[in-house]
Amino acid sequence: MYNLKTLNKISEFGLEIITENGIKIENDAAFPDAILVRSADMKEMEFADNLLCIARAGAGTNNIPVSRCAERGIVVFNTPGANAEAVKELAICALLMASRDVVGGIEWVHSIADKGEEVAAMVEKGKSSFVGPEIAGKTLGVVGLGAVGAKIANTALELGMKVYGYDPYLSVDAAWKLSSHVRHATDIDTIYRNCDYITLHVPCIKETHHMINKEAFEKMKDGVRIINLARAELVCDEDLLDAIDSTKVARYVTDFPNAITAKAPNTFPMPHLGASTPESEEKCAIMAAQETVDYLLNGNIKNSVNLPSVVLDRMGESRICIIHRNVPRMLNQFLELIAGANINVAHMINVPRGEYAYTIIDTDTDIGNEIPGTIGSLSDVIRIRVL
Repeated sequence: MYNLKTLNKISEFGLEIITENGIKIENDAAFPDAILVRSADMKEMEFADNLLCIARAGAGTNNIPVSRCAERGIVVFNTPGANAEAVKELAICALLMASRDVVGGIEWVHSIADKGEEVAAMVEKGKSSFVGPEIAGKTLGVVGLGAVGAKIANTALELGMKVYGYDPYLSVDAAWKLSSHVRHATDIDTIYRNCDYITLHVPCIKETHHMINKEAFEKMKDGVRIINLARAELVCDEDLLDAIDSTKVARYVTDFPNAITAKAPNTFPMPHLGASTPESEEKCAIMAAQETVDYLLNGNIKNSVNLPSVVLDRMGESRICIIHRNVPRMLNQFLELIAGANINVAHMINVPRGEYAYTIIDTDTDIGNEIPGTIGSLSDVIRIRVL
């Protein structure tokens, strides 16, 4: 029996899937086989040899040492799209906040609440300080057209905006979900030159760290309004302050405030509300639980951020699951060892991803212990399991 540990509060809907499949939840376990996590920082955690997978109930995995896990044969899952509706709704709210100073207006009304009968007259006189443009007819640039970005682009079109989309890694599945009226930007400078609003929906990796910097601001339209519900590190804070001070940036809305943006002028910092809805938490927990169960019981990998996605229907008596380095002749070695024992392969799949690969082999008869032991001793094999 496998056991699982949670590092954050996980929706009961997800936990039920775990227990219904015979996996025991032991939050005091020192050596869990699997971990479910939301925001807990795992970057400095030590992992036991028996840890098979970590499932993040959310999209971002910045709190998990993804590369170190791959080297240890630990599959890291996330839940892309599960929180897309919640983030989309907040992004639309952010568009309106970036346009009209609703927050400032509310705070001002609160500040004059003790004026009694004068409040109504003061509101009429002071409302001009909080006016802003309509978003209809304006141009929105969506950087990153995954599950969230595509929803925002489509909704913005329905609100009467013109929309440019930029994503050099756009998948076929994502493209099918995108309205044909979204204008395809072949480079990010097209977004900077043409858009009144820019919203960011990309992960924070080496290539995107501080992508919104002095050089990027210089290419943007004067008075641009920027929404960052992705990661704080996408924007260079010092360059942002200069852009706000020069009025190049009219508003900045972020869901990832820090010591600088929490007090910056013309900035609306929110306390990481993007996926903070009961519905989103349930959907993320359910998806993370399903991914975990399918990997532990069937060896299938879906929505991994560090190893190949491989799903194969069960066929045969034994299933051999091998995480290994993506080097020549690995598959030949596995098959030669199996054939040498006069065991027939019923079904198999091998999928590479960068420097790693994942192989599933179903055999007609019980594989025993000797062959998996020999395969596991090969220098480029990281982990082997027999199910």
